[in-house]
Amino acid sequence: MKYVNISVIEAGVALRFSYTPSSLRHWRGNSKRSRFHSLHHTQFRTNYSLFMPFYDYMYNTMDKSSDELYEKSLKVTDETPDLVHLTHMTTLQSTYHLRIGIASIASKPSDNPIWYSWMIWPVACLSMVLAWVYGLSAFVIERLQMKKFKMQTWAIPRYNFQYGMTWERESTNNLIEKAILDADERGVKVLSLGLLNQAKTLNRSGELFIQKYPKLRVRLVDGSGLATAVVLQSIPFGTKKVFLSRITSKVAQGTAIGLCEIGIQVIMNQKKEHDMLQSRLPEGRTIYLKFSNKDIPQIWIGDNIDDKQQQRAPKGTTFIPTSQFPLKKIRKDCTYLSTPAMKIPETMKNVHTCENWLPRRVTSAWRVAGILHALEGWDMHECGDDKTWSAAIKHGFAPLTKY
Repeated sequence: MKYVNISVIEAGVALRFSYTPSSLRHWRGNSKRSRFHSLHHTQFRTNYSLFMPFYDYMYNTMDKSSDELYEKSLKVTDETPDLVHLTHMTTLQSTYHLRIGIASIASKPSDNPIWYSWMIWPVACLSMVLAWVYGLSAFVIERLQMKKFKMQTWAIPRYNFQYGMTWERESTNNLIEKAILDADERGVKVLSLGLLNQAKTLNRSGELFIQKYPKLRVRLVDGSGLATAVVLQSIPFGTKKVFLSRITSKVAQGTAIGLCEIGIQVIMNQKKEHDMLQSRLPEGRTIYLKFSNKDIPQIWIGDNIDDKQQQRAPKGTTFIPTSQFPLKKIRKDCTYLSTPAMKIPETMKNVHTCENWLPRRVTSAWRVAGILHALEGWDMHECGDDKTWSAAIKHGFAPLTKY
C-alpha cells in the first residue's frame, strides 16, 4: 500500500505523537504514510526507506525537500464534490461490503454472500462496536465521477438496527445533521439522503433540517419523487387494478395517487389508511380508490409486505416494493421486482462496487435523484416525479423493468 503512495494512517492520528523532534518527524508520520518514500520515485537516489527512515538519515540519502513535502501534505484538504450521497451500513456483513472493505465481496450484491464471509464475522462485529463507540462523523467510502461532476458517498457510522432504537434516534440524527452542515460548509451543491437517513421518525425526509436551517445552501434531496416515478413505470402494461398493502412512506402514497390519476384502480384493506388517502386524491379520482377485503388482484405494491400478507396473494402475483429495502421472498410461484432503481450510464466512472443488494452498475432511485439535481443545477430541495424522470432518461439512466 505504502509503496504505491497510498496512505493508510490518517494525519491526525500520526500527529498525536507531536513530541517527536523535527529531525525525526518522519518516524511519527511519514514512516506510516506514503509521502516520504514517494520522493524516491521522482528523485531515485534518495528516500529509499519505506517504513523506517533511520537508514536514510544514517547514510545521508534523505532528500532535502522531505520536510517541505511533509508540511505541505498536512495542509492538503480533500476535494469538494458537487454531490454527496449520505448512506449507512445495513447489516454486519455490510461492513466489508463497502468500497473500502473487501473488493471480492463489494463487487457482488449483498444478497449473494461469499462462502468465506462467515469466517470474518468477528471482524465485522468489532467494526460495529468501534463505529458505535468512536464513530463521531460520516466518512467517505466512495468517489465517483460523471462527466465534469464529482460525487462522493458518505456513510453514517451506524447500522439498521441502531436506527430502530428509540434512545439512539437523537444521536443518529445529530450525525446526519453534522454531515449536512459539513457538506454545506465545504460548498457541496447537493446532498441526497439514502436508506434510513431520511426516516420519518428522525427528520421527516430532511424537512427538519430545512426548517431548522432556512439559509442552507446545500440542496437536500430525499428522492421520493423519482422513486415514485420508477415504481409507476414498473407497473405492467395493461394493468387495471393493483393492491396496496400499506402506506408508510411518501413513495407508497405518491404511487397510489399517481395510479388513480392515470385510471388504475387501487385496492386497500386498511380502512383508516384508505380514508386518509381518499382525502388527498384530486377531485374526480376518488372513484379509482376502493376498500375491499375480497378483491385481490395479481399486482401488489407496498413498503413492507410481510410473510402473512404474501401468503394471501394469488398465484402468479407480482410484488413491487416501494421501499428502499427489498421484500423477503417467500413465494416461489410469484415474481419479486427490485427496489426502485435504475441502470447508470457509461459516463459514470469508478463504479467498482454494488450498492447493497442491487446488481453492478445499478443504483437506487433515491441516489439517482441527487445526481440529477446536481446535473440539472436545480436550485430547490426535493422536486416532482415528472421532472426527474424525464431528466433521468435524458442523462442516460435506464429503468430495470420494461413492460
